Amino acid sequence: MSLDHAGLGRISPPGWRWVSSHLWRIEHAFERAKAAGKAEDDTRIRIFFVLALFAASFLTLAIGATNAALFSGAGRSGGAWAGGGTARADIVDRNGMLLAADLPHYGLYIDSTEVWEVDETRRAIRLTLPEVSTERLEKALHAGRRIFVAGGLTPAQKAKVHELGLPGVIFEPEQRRVYPLGRTASHLIGFADTGGQGLAGAELALNEAIRGGAAGHKSVPLSIDLRVQAALEDELRKAAQQFGPKGAVGIVTNVRTGEILGMASWPDFDPNNPGGASDAERLNRAAASVFEMGSTFKAFTVAIGLDAGVATPDSTFDAREPYKLGYRTIHDYHASRKILTLVEVFQHSSNIGTAKLAESIGAQRLSAYFDALGLTKPAKVELEESAYPLTPKKWDEDAVASTSFGHGMNVSPLALTRAMGALLNGGTLQPLTIRKMAPGDRVEGPRVMSEETSAQMLQIMRANVTGGSGGKADAPGLRVGGKTGTGEKFDPAIRGYNHQRQVSSFAAVFPTDGPVTADRYFVLILLDEPHGDSTTYGFSTGGWVAAPAAGRVIDRIAPFLGVERKFEPKLTPVAAADPGEGL
Repeated sequence: MSLDHAGLGRISPPGWRWVSSHLWRIEHAFERAKAAGKAEDDTRIRIFFVLALFAASFLTLAIGATNAALFSGAGRSGGAWAGGGTARADIVDRNGMLLAADLPHYGLYIDSTEVWEVDETRRAIRLTLPEVSTERLEKALHAGRRIFVAGGLTPAQKAKVHELGLPGVIFEPEQRRVYPLGRTASHLIGFADTGGQGLAGAELALNEAIRGGAAGHKSVPLSIDLRVQAALEDELRKAAQQFGPKGAVGIVTNVRTGEILGMASWPDFDPNNPGGASDAERLNRAAASVFEMGSTFKAFTVAIGLDAGVATPDSTFDAREPYKLGYRTIHDYHASRKILTLVEVFQHSSNIGTAKLAESIGAQRLSAYFDALGLTKPAKVELEESAYPLTPKKWDEDAVASTSFGHGMNVSPLALTRAMGALLNGGTLQPLTIRKMAPGDRVEGPRVMSEETSAQMLQIMRANVTGGSGGKADAPGLRVGGKTGTGEKFDPAIRGYNHQRQVSSFAAVFPTDGPVTADRYFVLILLDEPHGDSTTYGFSTGGWVAAPAAGRVIDRIAPFLGVERKFEPKLTPVAAADPGEGL
């Protein structure tokens, strides 16, 4: 046995010099034992030397493991599962209720070279995991190498297979994003891929915050309130089941803060299996679809007329005859054939009166207000799905008349919601948000209308529910205001608007009393191509199919939002609109 002493001597750390010195002593102990003819001493020394080497090795490993656990970056951040790679933070609602989380799952692999009994392995896996693909299982059992068979197995599923003790069956841990409430708020929450990247909804919009939250073990709170969301989805689903539309949308917001408290798109899907949903089910109609909103736009036109000083609530408009404008003639759905005040124009949802008001406002001023209200751009919200509107290429008198009552301009429900907020919150255009805001916080948006105009609109919208086309949306004691909307859809087959295909909606606000800048809430219900039934006398307009659902939503969510019921004295409606109108 020989050692390169010179080589050891060149190693500068003191630890190595200590090792070199002791190895030198042990070597000379061997040589002295041999020279003295004491074989037993030589043996004892060798055994001692081997044991010492093992002890030193284990000590080194223990120190290394301890150091890694206590001082490494992985240890500080909770390991790769918690903070790095594909990990994502929990998503919760504004009250801390769980919406999405990473949970441990397992991938199933088979190495056929280690399988003892192919038939028994096949039978046992089929019995325990019937969802496993038969074709993939057969391929793995005869591949001659390790093959992936199935992923996303729960710990319980893994345990059942593991208990069978099947040779060649292997499990590997993998991350899986789980949405414990299934379809609830599916379009707002969205979903992520197996690589930890958000693909839709909040998972995509807040991707970096969610990935960063995993490192700090912090959940990401959204603005929605699950109680509000559940009521909204339930009433929207009931309306969809009753009237059979192609799709439906429901939105609830705080108009002061811009927080989205509930958002539903029907049909919905299960984010735990987005690949199993159709394109129609995955489509977020609240953000990614645009519609001609019909008479809900009359709220904007009336507000613009008031704010621009063109009209007052008592201004009158002659609606006794259809309004001829260039090559076209504008009619009212149910002609009142009388001179109407501005409030009555709103209550009767008069196209004639609204078009005449818009003509007084003028193309330049009307389009400038629409732009200031955010109606000519995608809704300002974190969601990537927010769609671009379709706006007139030329703001001539025809475009002015058409857009004044919601034709000739297509916007998303979220864009309509944001613009409505400015009419109802004191006149500022707030960005919408899916993030929870701290109490008292508010992003100060640009002023687009005066507080006086906003206060007048609250009164006018309330008057439309107490004595106009929105009466079916009233909820006892909650001072509901609103506007019906029925937009006929353009049909290329007939090169015109199809009266049988409508977008029917109701835009509601509550409570309408109190300071103009106080917390109040906007509710939108929209049905795309609904069909009237015997309960609506065949009508499929907004006042018949959307307003009742909006009223039920408001009645259910008011307690969660802290809105107290105050019962007003019963007033006799003035110039009440025909309830069949509902436009």
